[in-house]
Amino acid sequence: MRLLSVNTGVVAPLQVGRRRFGSAIGKRARDGAVPVGPLGLDGDEQADPSVHGGLAKAVYAYPVEHLPFWQDRRRQAGVSLFDETLPPGFLGENLSISGLLETDTWIGDRLVFPDAVLRITAPREPCFKFNAVMALPDAGRLMMQALCSGFYLAVERSGSLCAGQTFELLPGPRGLRVSEAFAARRLKHLR
Repeated sequence: MRLLSVNTGVVAPLQVGRRRFGSAIGKRARDGAVPVGPLGLDGDEQADPSVHGGLAKAVYAYPVEHLPFWQDRRRQAGVSLFDETLPPGFLGENLSISGLLETDTWIGDRLVFPDAVLRITAPREPCFKFNAVMALPDAGRLMMQALCSGFYLAVERSGSLCAGQTFELLPGPRGLRVSEAFAARRLKHLR
């Protein structure tokens, strides 16, 4: 399992239809070691702390294995040409990771990096801002159907994170997989 990119963003205007909102969904890759503390990565902001950020959602990780799915959907919708590669942080993720999917992770599992420990707390729930950034009006619905949410992390041991690092998965209580938690939320939305 590898950390491919560490991404941060600042709150900036986001146009959604005729309205403008503040959003920090636009993340950019950082070079070198990025400090991470209880409230997340140094230099990262959240526009709406009621749904993003805080102690339980300090960092958001997303498996790069899902990127071909999104590239294909955007190509089919005519949003991007050919198989335009999505840059790190495009989906709003702080950590672009490989080798670890939602079906392989459980709420409470720990990601042990050389200088920090993060604990999985919840799957991401997509919102209208995600739809806008993806330029797909049904991006949130597609994420729920495909169960490719990524997951939020709490910082258990502060330190730093750096692109290229490997990390280890330390099993937690193994009560609920991230994919199961996201599927349960999908059912709630269908009712």
